[in-house]
Amino acid sequence: MLEDKKIVQFEKWLDHNNIEDVEIMVSDFAGISRGKMVPKDKFIEGLRKDGLRMPENLFSLTIDCDFIGNDFITDVEEDLYLIPDINTLTMVPWNITPTACVVCDLVKDDGSPTNISPRQVLINVLKLYKDKGWKAKVAPEFEFFLLANQADNELAPCPPTGRSGKQLWDKGLYSMDGTDDFSELFEDVYQYCEIMNIPIDTLTQEAGPAQFEINMHHNDPLKVADQAFYFKRLIKQAAIRRGVFVSFMAKPYPDEFGSAMHIHQSVLAASDGKSIFADKNSKDTALFLSHIAGLQKYIPALMPIFAPYANSYLRFGSSLSSPANLHWGLENRSVGLRVPAGDNRSARRVENRIAGSDVNPYLVIAASLLAGYLGMIENLKPSKPLTDSAYDLESFKLPEHFLTSLNNFTKSKLIKKMLSEEFVTTFADVKKKEYLANFGVLSPWEIRYLLMNV
Repeated sequence: MLEDKKIVQFEKWLDHNNIEDVEIMVSDFAGISRGKMVPKDKFIEGLRKDGLRMPENLFSLTIDCDFIGNDFITDVEEDLYLIPDINTLTMVPWNITPTACVVCDLVKDDGSPTNISPRQVLINVLKLYKDKGWKAKVAPEFEFFLLANQADNELAPCPPTGRSGKQLWDKGLYSMDGTDDFSELFEDVYQYCEIMNIPIDTLTQEAGPAQFEINMHHNDPLKVADQAFYFKRLIKQAAIRRGVFVSFMAKPYPDEFGSAMHIHQSVLAASDGKSIFADKNSKDTALFLSHIAGLQKYIPALMPIFAPYANSYLRFGSSLSSPANLHWGLENRSVGLRVPAGDNRSARRVENRIAGSDVNPYLVIAASLLAGYLGMIENLKPSKPLTDSAYDLESFKLPEHFLTSLNNFTKSKLIKKMLSEEFVTTFADVKKKEYLANFGVLSPWEIRYLLMNV
């Protein structure tokens, strides 16, 4: 199913880099790398003979490694063919044996793509833009916590690995000392990113204990999603090798700041590469306002992608730099949709602040771009930009509970049409099973206040 020319390109690259093993991987719904490692020669043989396969029930897997079944994924466990994308081929920097990794698309026996794959969901949304003569650009910002060794199963902020000996329970927002405490780990991260061609820039100490943010470069959404997919794995591997852990959980500490994945998004005309969000005088265009309006209207129906777990909803409305609604405004971080200031036409963008860091990068970028796209083709009008704090406003409020979000998601005929019924149904079934598994476990609050009192 792969052209001979592409197979030769793979072979030359692997030989040039003296590769012995190849990791072939896909993203599951949680954004976790799933796949297999094969010797280089077997990988090339598999490309020639269509021998690289994985069962479709990969996409019925829950975060706690259980499975769902429905009309689209059955007990037959049909194989899907893996089609590696050579644009994602890169080195694995932490392996001693020279190893490469590559992200794969999945196709059926007839060569058609499976719409259930998160990467394919994004590809389908980007085709909508292409058909309109538009080209989207995105840039994510990842917040995350460093955690100490969890031997006692109690959450604790990571002790510093540097020389100062500072414990980061205090609020270290923008602290250079806090960043220096983990300099060895972040040096590894930057080195790994350079090897894997993942362009990252700003590193910031955030407000939570041992909480940091790393920004990625603005680029093509599929390329950025591939890089984000690699990055989340990369930084976890770097941390483990320094004796600590990285968590992208949205709200690991109930009384502390949560972790978000902010998405900066803009749209260009494919013909000349100029922004369609601002005119030649750098004034907002009608399309820009409609894009914002689409985010306001359709994010509620897409919330299980932006907030995929019950824990995700603990972020919202906490007044800890986390939005509670879908108001928008210029340089206003209390709203869900922030427009950064700037007179440069090419920099005109909207920052979607809704998603937590616990999301799947492919799916959340696809959902955010889809909402904006729908706003543009429907010529929607947004609310007036907000200049005051939005935390206490009831208008444009986000769903407060996971089940409410899931209900909105599954009942939207338009979302099923745009993302495919196969994907929406299977994703919702997985999320429902995860929620029930979570709900079936006694919480510390129930044990403390209900067990011996009622």
